[in-house]
Amino acid sequence: MDDLVIDAALVRSMLEEQHPDLAGLELREVLGGWSNQMWRLGDDLAVRIPRTQEAPGLLAKEYEWVPRLPGGLPLPIPKPVRFGERSDRFPHNWTVVTWVPGVPADYEPVEHVEPSAQALAGFLGALHRPAPADAPRDGYRGGLLSSITAHVEKRLANIEEYPAMTSLHTEAHRLREVWADAAAAEPWDGPPVWIHGDLHSANVLTAGGVLSGVIDFGELCTGDPADDLASAWVLLPEGGAEACFTHYSLTDESLIRRSRGWAVIRALLQIEVGYSGEMGWAGGKANWKPFGEATLRRLLA
Repeated sequence: MDDLVIDAALVRSMLEEQHPDLAGLELREVLGGWSNQMWRLGDDLAVRIPRTQEAPGLLAKEYEWVPRLPGGLPLPIPKPVRFGERSDRFPHNWTVVTWVPGVPADYEPVEHVEPSAQALAGFLGALHRPAPADAPRDGYRGGLLSSITAHVEKRLANIEEYPAMTSLHTEAHRLREVWADAAAAEPWDGPPVWIHGDLHSANVLTAGGVLSGVIDFGELCTGDPADDLASAWVLLPEGGAEACFTHYSLTDESLIRRSRGWAVIRALLQIEVGYSGEMGWAGGKANWKPFGEATLRRLLA
């Protein structure tokens, strides 16, 4: 991404240029985020400014497709309300969305199992509806697990090489067994349904230890709901996955097995990002590592 300093003065000038009716609202930077920098705008809105090469396209996808998601989602989500075009002030598109209160779960994790399991199941049950034929698809998210075994094996090999990961070295063979079982499960044979595609600790919000919102729909696509159901293993404390699946009315054993495979992927990613943070490498977030390790413990319990 361009070496452009994104500060309050720049963001306000972008608003003045394209959305002057919003430019007078109070502007406060929100710490965190991965692909986008976020600024709270007044009490009810937020400005999302891309800071990776992929982010402008993901924001454009959100702007087009989030309004077309099934109605009545029981958890609040950020809804796009304005689109910012690239200009001389800023060379990429950006968006204004509704503000969703709460704290990202990678800073204040889910603590209360039952209400959070019920909230997650209700949200996923409402989201996982057949999508329009022209809805976005992804060659990776929501696809066949058997097609990405090499990708998972590479991440497992990385963990075995990290000196700081010795506590997980002895578990690598068991994780391979979980993955092999998931990849061997019967594939999804229903219609492609809407999936968030990136449900991990940084993309959900909590309030008082209870799951309270879902954010960042840049990876929104259609496919196998098992991808999203992995979040029951990733986000919820011990026993939460079983409670979530009960509230979701999930009885398909193959779907549960595949969800475990997607949870392995998410956990390994969080561990790698966390390890990078511990080493001081660019893009790392040290606070992610414990979340990934906890997910693996739940999967291996």
